[in-house]
Amino acid sequence: MNRLLSTSLWLLLAASVLIAALLPFDGALSQWAQALPHGVVAFNKRITDFGTFAWMIYSSGSIVIIAYILHRVSRSEGFSSKAGTGWRLALYFLGTIGSAGLLVQALKLIIGRARPALYLEYGAHSLTPFAREWQFESFPSGHSAAVGAFFGAFAMLAPRFRPVFALGALTIGISRVIVGAHYPSDVVAGLSLGFWSALMIAFLFARQNWLFRLDDAGWPRTKV
Repeated sequence: MNRLLSTSLWLLLAASVLIAALLPFDGALSQWAQALPHGVVAFNKRITDFGTFAWMIYSSGSIVIIAYILHRVSRSEGFSSKAGTGWRLALYFLGTIGSAGLLVQALKLIIGRARPALYLEYGAHSLTPFAREWQFESFPSGHSAAVGAFFGAFAMLAPRFRPVFALGALTIGISRVIVGAHYPSDVVAGLSLGFWSALMIAFLFARQNWLFRLDDAGWPRTKV
């Protein structure tokens, strides 16, 4: 648990430093991104909704998750092992994506940052806590948190492909800036929250010897 706490604090510190560095430039970067060539903006509009929580759970994302679970189950021997692998993987994905979703919605409500669509009226740093309106739910990015959790979970389960998963999450995150839905610091916060959720659940699972084990340094490693 000490390793989980220290890792969480380091991730929070790194995210906070990056967010603080981006905040002064959020407005300018957002306006620049939205003014990119039409083809770039159009492409990002097509891919950006891959980052919704609904896509993860109810649409194509769920198909990817189910296919992965079936692949892992097929490699297990015996009915008991197959069943255990199946439900633990399902629980890991649901726990990771679900916890990220709950946290990001709570933070959006508490912080109430105005979205880039309101930039000319409110600026890039306007906060209206508990507004309960979509226009004031910019920080953190929900799409970025979703893809951070989704690709973060796969990165924990298949560490060989972590660069690919990181690139996928970053691509969707950047799309949120280009389509004018979020500021860059919103994206950093969302991605960090999603990755942290994947890591946190992996730590908890490793303590139960589910899917992961704790190595000598106290880090969760996937069980082959």
